[in-house]
Amino acid sequence: MKEAPFQALGENFFKFMQVEKNASPMTLEAYSLDLSDFEKFLDAEAVSSPKEADDRLVRLYFTHLYDKGYKRTSLSRKISALRTFYKYLMREGLITENPFALTTLPKKELRLPHFLYAKELEALFQSFDASKALDQRDLALFEILYATGIRVSECCNVKLSHIDFSLGTIFVKGKGNKERYTPIGSFALDAIDRYTKNGRLHLLKKSSHKDSEYLFLNHLGTPITDRGIRHVVTKRMKKVSLTLHASPHSLRHTFATHLLDNGADIRAVQDLLGHENLSTTQLYTHVTKERLKNVYQQAHPRA
Repeated sequence: MKEAPFQALGENFFKFMQVEKNASPMTLEAYSLDLSDFEKFLDAEAVSSPKEADDRLVRLYFTHLYDKGYKRTSLSRKISALRTFYKYLMREGLITENPFALTTLPKKELRLPHFLYAKELEALFQSFDASKALDQRDLALFEILYATGIRVSECCNVKLSHIDFSLGTIFVKGKGNKERYTPIGSFALDAIDRYTKNGRLHLLKKSSHKDSEYLFLNHLGTPITDRGIRHVVTKRMKKVSLTLHASPHSLRHTFATHLLDNGADIRAVQDLLGHENLSTTQLYTHVTKERLKNVYQQAHPRA
């Protein structure tokens, strides 16, 4: 009888990732898709168990992925997921060698993060109708994303108790359940205050629970999801401009870029973003250098 590879082995692996590694739901979802894809490949190669994988099979899988046209970032994630999975199997004594241990991750393409200029942001903030409940929520949402640079997953988990109006801070639970306090500006606090006293109460009436500890609610009065936030941002951007394309992560990029452009210390920006490694934050220095280069070429008579 064929062994169920990612049912028997996978379930315990994901419990390990969730409990011992504090992996985020998004990471677990991505890894699940990656392991499922590898399982289909094993089926096509008539391999009954992932424990039978060897160097030859790994090379075949690489060829399979390249033929399907995966981008470097996707390839890197898939390799990382499988390397972690096989490392877990070794830890459990189910295999003696990790076939993905010596694989080299494809170098990531250096893509400069997309960010918004001050005029674009101003037009965006001016587009909200303060008399509408959903507009009050959306304005508070945009203000908090730009004011703090928090991730979408962090934003949808913000609770009313996480906002300290007197200190001007917000409590954030980030990747791997790491916690931090982040400053939040007066514009964002004003928008949040207006929303919680008016628009949020209106939205809450649409819910059967009539109560929620979460700050941001959807049109049904229940906590908004990260997908819901992405939808709101995309819809608002299209409404403001046919040419202005941005995602919630673009507001995070904008937050970091504007801080560095105005002289903020890179290590302070690292802490504000919740980056574990400084190298991740250093990507934004490329943005500012590129911006300076463009300004120079446009303004200098002999550029």
